[in-house]
Amino acid sequence: MSIEFTKYHGTGNDFIMIDNRDMRFDLNSQQIQRLCDRHFGIGSDGLIMIEPPRHQGQDFYMNFYNPDGSSSFCGNGSRCAVKFASELKMFSDSCTFAAIDGNHNATIDGDMIAVKMKDIFEIIERGGGAYFLNTGSPHFVKFMAGVERMDIHSEAKPIRYHEDYAPCGTNVNFIEKITKNTLRMRTFERGVEDETLSCGTGVTAAALVFALHEQMDGEIRVLTRGGELAVSFDKNANNHFTNVFLKGPATKVFSGSISDL
Repeated sequence: MSIEFTKYHGTGNDFIMIDNRDMRFDLNSQQIQRLCDRHFGIGSDGLIMIEPPRHQGQDFYMNFYNPDGSSSFCGNGSRCAVKFASELKMFSDSCTFAAIDGNHNATIDGDMIAVKMKDIFEIIERGGGAYFLNTGSPHFVKFMAGVERMDIHSEAKPIRYHEDYAPCGTNVNFIEKITKNTLRMRTFERGVEDETLSCGTGVTAAALVFALHEQMDGEIRVLTRGGELAVSFDKNANNHFTNVFLKGPATKVFSGSISDL
């Protein structure tokens, strides 16, 4: 079997894109792991199949897999999927797509993609500057000084596998306030089982936690190791977040084909 693919990244979070509108490919976990492997495959933080819409009013379905073959929603991956689908001429400057967590609206302006994320009605405080919420994937978020210098593996792994988040575990994010509307963050992603340069659902979670902690409104800039993203939202008196948008670039890296899976 030979598969044509295109590689994209969103602030360093990289993804294999496959046009599967004809549903030719039904990859198993082993094949997905091989494709995502940085030594024996293409190498990526995830694999995305662009598939036909499953309901009226949708432009496409985004079928996302982590490098271990598990499924979830991916914020940066969805922005890359929108860019890829636009280059397949599936829409012009706006679209509605579905993923494992439901429908999402998106707009595109050049390489800048804005994706509407799910509404958030619950952020659980864990104490010690830590919070937990689900932005399409589960995220633990903790304020920490000196984020750039920390040993993220030793800090994150006990949380990633903690019994409180069993059986699937959680992503782990550490954030630090830079200015009144800017934060710096690092993320350890489940499924990747390592630090990634950026994480879209993590950036969204971090921004909403920051907004709650600082009691602020408006757009928040988030500095990841792979680049800058922005999160905008509406927040009411009950700290419910609606109209949440993740905004940032999606960049094509290269195209190719792979066989012998």
